[in-house]
Amino acid sequence: MKRLAVYCGSASPEDTRYVELARQTGETLAKRGIGVVYGGGRLGMMGALATGALEAGGEVIGIIPDKLAGSEVANNDCTELHIVKSMHERKQAFTDLSDGFLTLPGGVGTMDELWEAVSWAQLGYHNDPVGILNAFGFYDSLIAFRDHMAKVGFIRPAHQGIIIADDDLGTLLDRMAAYEPHTPIFAMKAEDL
Repeated sequence: MKRLAVYCGSASPEDTRYVELARQTGETLAKRGIGVVYGGGRLGMMGALATGALEAGGEVIGIIPDKLAGSEVANNDCTELHIVKSMHERKQAFTDLSDGFLTLPGGVGTMDELWEAVSWAQLGYHNDPVGILNAFGFYDSLIAFRDHMAKVGFIRPAHQGIIIADDDLGTLLDRMAAYEPHTPIFAMKAEDL
């Protein structure tokens, strides 16, 4: 993995562990030689992620919609900052520029990005690993819900391993690096669906 799209919140939660987690994640990725592709903001967890990576000598590529860039939240310290017209273009750039997807704690936008990465993997628009860092048990309920969807039959057996979740960043990155692509829906026969 040369670059990971990292999804996280632009907020700064009261619990300072989250912002520090983002900073440490950026630093760890840089030390492993993995570039960061992220939302291009300078605030909250996004800003901490970029700062951690940049201070450790890493590559940071920000992708930000023009409406947000114009409101002075863009991080001009990035190695590269791409200003795009829409959220769709932003998410497409995440996919085009990355070798995988890493999700840190976040809110609605983070969930949107995570589920699109999973959906696109399931369909076959990419075959890259999708990781969730379940720090502080933040994603326990989401992981349980994913398991429930699989148990009920809404996630096919071939796709149940798309999401790789772990509470330890190093272990998660190792598991993502070892990921073997699944069979996407586009490659399946009708009787397998």
